[in-house]
Amino acid sequence: MLSNLLIKNYALIKHLEMTPDPGLNIITGETGAGKSIMLGAIGLLLGNRADVKALYDTSEKCVIEGTFNLTGYDMAGNFEEENLDFSEECIVRREISVAGKSRAFINDTPVNLDSLRRISNQLLDIHSQHDAVLLGTNEFQLQVVDSFANNTILLAEYKSAYQQYKNKVREFESLKSQAAQLRKEFDYDQFLYQELDDAKIEADELDKLEQELNVLENAVEIKEKLHLAHAYLDNPENSALELLKGSLTALNQASRLVTSYDGLRQRAQSCLIELRDIADEIEQLHDHIDVDPGRTELVQDRLTILYNLLKKHQVTHLSNLVHIREELGVKLNTVLNLDDSLRIAEKEMNAANEKMQEKALALSKKRKSVASSIEILILERLRDLGIPNASFTIEITETEPAATGLDIVSFLFSGNKGITPQELKQVASGGEFSRLMLVIKYILADKRKLPTIIFDEIDTGVSGEIAKKMGKMMQSMAHNHQIIAITHLHQIASSGNAHYFVYKDHSSDKTVSKVRRLSTDERVMEIAQMIGGNNPSESVISNAREMILKD
Repeated sequence: MLSNLLIKNYALIKHLEMTPDPGLNIITGETGAGKSIMLGAIGLLLGNRADVKALYDTSEKCVIEGTFNLTGYDMAGNFEEENLDFSEECIVRREISVAGKSRAFINDTPVNLDSLRRISNQLLDIHSQHDAVLLGTNEFQLQVVDSFANNTILLAEYKSAYQQYKNKVREFESLKSQAAQLRKEFDYDQFLYQELDDAKIEADELDKLEQELNVLENAVEIKEKLHLAHAYLDNPENSALELLKGSLTALNQASRLVTSYDGLRQRAQSCLIELRDIADEIEQLHDHIDVDPGRTELVQDRLTILYNLLKKHQVTHLSNLVHIREELGVKLNTVLNLDDSLRIAEKEMNAANEKMQEKALALSKKRKSVASSIEILILERLRDLGIPNASFTIEITETEPAATGLDIVSFLFSGNKGITPQELKQVASGGEFSRLMLVIKYILADKRKLPTIIFDEIDTGVSGEIAKKMGKMMQSMAHNHQIIAITHLHQIASSGNAHYFVYKDHSSDKTVSKVRRLSTDERVMEIAQMIGGNNPSESVISNAREMILKD
């Protein structure tokens, strides 16, 4: 339950702190005093959107902090699922910086908003005036049935199976669409593949062929130049080798006379050996170069094929063509195996559908099994709340598979004898909506095991004895849950274990919303004013005191 609430720098609230009673807490105050602001702040703890415009003082950050006592509530598993340490005292905090950045913490551990929502929605539930509208929707009505039936596990299993089925449908439809396109492209792709395969492309052959062609096209001139180079080096008459040999002979003779010349002789000897190797290599190159018009034509034709393929496929390297050929091969193989792939995909889709239908039927069966129990409980409580001739029926009809199952749930209601029940939104009045919502919250409270339940003017449209009975119902709920009720009715206000008064303080330059817990005498006066206005008579005050003591 909520053991402490701290609100700092939010809207009209500069600093507010309250310690709610474990039982039924009443909050009253004039319209616009700040009750809705408090709910807005608590909504931030539930993961609602934060807005920098909500800062009371734009130079300071906003802090909303709720301390919850979880003793007796089996919630360790919820914290474990979020990788959070569990303790029986849980502190949920939300901060809004001056720059508008929002941060959330659970027990001082930073969490994202999804984790915050999953944890805080297990800690408290807020009934807002907007929920009366939700009550008229089939989606909310389905949630009521699922909550009463404890369908959390069944619903999670169905949703998983439903998602698997949707995935398999997408895969099958995608494959069918892909198959149609692939079959259209098959002939052309096969032609492209065959053209590349016939070309027998090797990734590194282009450079080799271009170099070879360069040699072939210039073979005559190259042979002439190599022949001339060889002649200069190794010609029987006046060649470089003969001259070098003569120089070496002279150096041999000189080194015998002066030993220090032997280094020059050795260098000349090395030059002679190197020059002879060069001459031999030039001669070999000359002999291996052929003037071959036939080979030249073959190389030119091969290069033309490769150049055309590169241009056709708009790539610059033969390795790209090799890759394209491989991709086309895979694509063609896929087309050839399409029928098998489609059969497998369809089989998987049908299997997923069967599993989804199985989970959906189990879910639907559980929903239908609790419908009559819900009807009985609601009718009993509605009669207690002054609708003795109420008719209430839960209609469950089958529809196409959706994220919540195969069922559409409709609450059919009539508040008058002899009138056929119709959909809530068509026949229920504001007061009937309020009473019906309280009854639903009442019967679901123990099902969800929520520590704290907040009612925001759930008494709209009721008064008198009915309001008193609603207060009694809240008292009953408060035996197992902490209840916080915002009300304008003295009958409900007198039912509380603790009474808080929200008011505006105009004593400083800027209006501030504040809250204080009322003493017994203050509470008597507040309820008296709710009954008889700002200046209640002694009899009204006495009546208010009697209401409090009696409750």
